[in-house]
Amino acid sequence: MKYSPLAILALAFVGIIVLVSAYTVDQTEQVIITQFGRPVGDPITNPGLHFKLPFVQQVNRFDKRFLAWDGPLVEMSTKDKTYIQVETFARWRITDPMQYYLRLRDERSAQSRLEDILGSETRTAIARHELIEVVRTDKDRQPKVDENLADASEGAIGLLRPIRFGRAEIQKGIFDAASPKLAEFGIELLDVRFKRINYNPEVLERIYQRMISERLQIAQRFRSEGEGEAARINGNRDRDINEIASMAYKQVQEIRGEADAKATAIYAKAYTQKPEAAEFYRFLKSMETYGKVINGDSSIVLSTNSELFSLLKRVDGKARPQ
Repeated sequence: MKYSPLAILALAFVGIIVLVSAYTVDQTEQVIITQFGRPVGDPITNPGLHFKLPFVQQVNRFDKRFLAWDGPLVEMSTKDKTYIQVETFARWRITDPMQYYLRLRDERSAQSRLEDILGSETRTAIARHELIEVVRTDKDRQPKVDENLADASEGAIGLLRPIRFGRAEIQKGIFDAASPKLAEFGIELLDVRFKRINYNPEVLERIYQRMISERLQIAQRFRSEGEGEAARINGNRDRDINEIASMAYKQVQEIRGEADAKATAIYAKAYTQKPEAAEFYRFLKSMETYGKVINGDSSIVLSTNSELFSLLKRVDGKARPQ
């Protein structure tokens, strides 16, 4: 069966019209159809095959997924007049494609609007809080204080000063302030965070020197406390040694006194019981005394009435000169 050239042309024209009219929507996309630059109908969010008027209507595709915004590194001042560099990032998505198209048209304009709004809210939030509020993450985190150190008062060396808000609360404030403004453009703000916070390079060296100075003060404080504790321990040691030595000396003297008393009692008893024993004892003690005071090189001058001289007499009672 042969077709006329006119029929073939008609079929080809219909095929071209169908091809031009048909379009597909991906699962990650949402589409707005415009006619002469104006939106027509509702946004198309269902994936699949769809049709439009050929040559007159155009397909405008927008992403349905989570999108990223990375803010530039911006220098700003805190409430305590400390200049820092803050870099933020956010995640967002298009929830109202019609409003998004009417206000922004494309993602490039959306990124610019995000930078304006989030950057402004970030500078405002940083300017309302001190640096420690921006750096510290959680206000419920409390420093561990050593009982031997000073109280955890504001400005104490080596101790963290308590905060009222914290970085998480500041980020939440930026999110709450920016979300209604971005919703006017059909954008839902999902999250905003600080990526990096740095000191200004011009003051960074001074910050490091101040940190070193504070650490040196803490080290000196520990050294002083250690030296004081060492002196206290040494003093207690010397006191204990003296006390122990005193107690030992007291006990020695008591033992010696008791021994001397017992010896004296024994001697007295012996003297009273047997006079010859007392005489023999005096003889022995005299011999011991001679052995201690007399040697080969000794010269002794004694009186004839001396007790030591009495044992040097002759048996007949006549003294023998020495």
